[in-house]
Amino acid sequence: MNKLEIIEKLNKLDLDKSNYIVVNGASLVLQGIIDETDDINLSCSKDFYKEINWDSKIDDFGIEVKYQNDIEISFNLYDLENIVDINGYICMNIEKCLELKKKLKRKKDKKVIEKIDLYLCSKDNNRYEKELKKAGIKLIGGVDEVGRGPLVGPVVAACVILPDDFNLEGLTDSKKLSEKKRDYYYEEIKKQALSIGVGIIDEKKIDEVNIYEATKLAMKQAIDNCNIAPEHILIDAMPLDINIPTTSIIKGDLKSITIGAASVIAKVTRDRMLYDLDKKYPMYDFKNNKGYPTKKHLDAIDQYGILKEHRKSYAPVDNYIKYNKTRI
Repeated sequence: MNKLEIIEKLNKLDLDKSNYIVVNGASLVLQGIIDETDDINLSCSKDFYKEINWDSKIDDFGIEVKYQNDIEISFNLYDLENIVDINGYICMNIEKCLELKKKLKRKKDKKVIEKIDLYLCSKDNNRYEKELKKAGIKLIGGVDEVGRGPLVGPVVAACVILPDDFNLEGLTDSKKLSEKKRDYYYEEIKKQALSIGVGIIDEKKIDEVNIYEATKLAMKQAIDNCNIAPEHILIDAMPLDINIPTTSIIKGDLKSITIGAASVIAKVTRDRMLYDLDKKYPMYDFKNNKGYPTKKHLDAIDQYGILKEHRKSYAPVDNYIKYNKTRI
């Protein structure tokens, strides 16, 4: 059911709409977060619930609900402190809908949960940090890496701990920023951060342990290189086995300002390393491709061979080593 269909069904209900709230999927549809839902869930006060003469059954929480066709109503979710008015209907707000979806733990809600989380973080990329601070955690480290895909150079990670009053409008995933903005944010983060640690794992170690393990090593090194020990780590997607509590966040550089700050530090640090490499080997165009396998980079490998800074375990480089004389 889309928004118009839900409103049409609600309009036909023989229930006073001031006595119930629209919850879960139907609420998200009415607020424009998702396009459609399979059913309509309502909640009301316990007294009002007793007055409703519908059939009853047990829901996903093991609680009795009353139902009529594809509409269900319960009293256990009635909460007038977390609501929003949509087209004259009282709806559970987006934050509470997300909380409910997480409690249900249904596989079919996985993508919806991700979408709601990303939407809420686009409105406030301090959400994860605020939750930790509510729990009394003050020193929150954000960790991110850059350089998993390039054929040349190190993988670089950064860990950043920001102060409570940190404010840098527009800070997000470094890949979505212009170079000019990244450089500006880089300097501002360095001025304002309580602590910054950088981890750099070179191409030799990458070839030795593989890029996934090398990335984890870079992250751990970045955390260790902070001059203030973080109490909790927010990480962009990758799980990390360390003796500090962690939260792994998919698309963390978009959702967390702390991870976003680490993303900028890591990106600018590695880019500047590639600019230096470009001065030594301008024919590879590292200043523009940052070591990624662009056509110009691959053509340069064919013409000039590979460098000692190339990652020998990566397919284009490995293939060249197998079929050509190298210039390492």
